[in-house]
Amino acid sequence: MIHLRQIEIRDFGNRDIFPFKIPIIQNWEPLEFSSPVTFLVGENGCGKSTLLEAIACSVGSITIGSESVKTDPTLKQIRVLAKWMKLTWHQRTQRGFFLRAEDFFGYVKQVAQTRADLEQDLERVDRENAHRSKFAQGQTRMAFARELSDIQNRYGEGLDTKSHGESYLELFQGRFVPGGLYLLDEPEAALSPLRQLGFLSLLKEVVAQDAQLIIATHSPILMAYPGAEILSFDGGSLQKVRWEDLEHVTLTRDILNNPEQYLRYL
Repeated sequence: MIHLRQIEIRDFGNRDIFPFKIPIIQNWEPLEFSSPVTFLVGENGCGKSTLLEAIACSVGSITIGSESVKTDPTLKQIRVLAKWMKLTWHQRTQRGFFLRAEDFFGYVKQVAQTRADLEQDLERVDRENAHRSKFAQGQTRMAFARELSDIQNRYGEGLDTKSHGESYLELFQGRFVPGGLYLLDEPEAALSPLRQLGFLSLLKEVVAQDAQLIIATHSPILMAYPGAEILSFDGGSLQKVRWEDLEHVTLTRDILNNPEQYLRYL
């Protein structure tokens, strides 16, 4: 399902400061989403991550990381851009999240600390209420136990007990829910090619449950998702492109077919 239907950026002031000086922002035309899965592609510095961050700030997305989009100091200038954005919804959703690959470790630490704190709280409550009835003990520990159980159900023994790639994929398995809007910046960063195929399988499942995903990526594997819309940021304006015409795809294919031809020039 397409929850977020269109993005406009209204006239803004100083075009000589970041992020307003990025060509893709200066040349902005209203963006209409036509697929529940949209990939943002282009060279480093072209503005795809900036746009994704601005959408997250404008939406007020839950962040998978150690900082909220409302307070993250690295997003201070992005929040200014977000104020100039006008979002048009087909159906507004409060579900979903925003994830940058570099924030993942912070989130893993945060979940592990929350789990440890809850376990300590349960031990304290049990000690303090040991003299009370079983019913009273159950009532006082219920809130802590419920939250701890929720973490257990989502992440098993803990994201920090698995490899980076395994925990990364498990995060998506635990946090993808029906009807959400998911803003993902380079989710392939920790995933092997085989795990990327597993991620595509997760995409198929969550899209079938009325989710929308906007993903900045360099991965030809992810961009091969059937029916996805691919938007190229190269050239300073958004262009819809076909998967087979992407430089990411043609260059990767050429190197794999004839690595010696490329590597001898390095």
